[in-house]
Amino acid sequence: MSNLKWKGRWNEVKGKVKQAYGELTDDDLTYAEGKEDELLGRLQEKTGKSKEDVENWLNSL
Repeated sequence: MSNLKWKGRWNEVKGKVKQAYGELTDDDLTYAEGKEDELLGRLQEKTGKSKEDVENWLNSL
């Protein structure tokens, strides 16, 4: 897994993600330590982006 720059500031990033994809629910965006792959999988499924694209997008926020 790549360096996840967003891990320490998830609440801030979550707001930006919801702005970009309003159809995502709070359940979709639930982050738990050690469950990064699960979160990335949910975002990948909902956005239609690849896992690498989702990681890069989150890291850019």
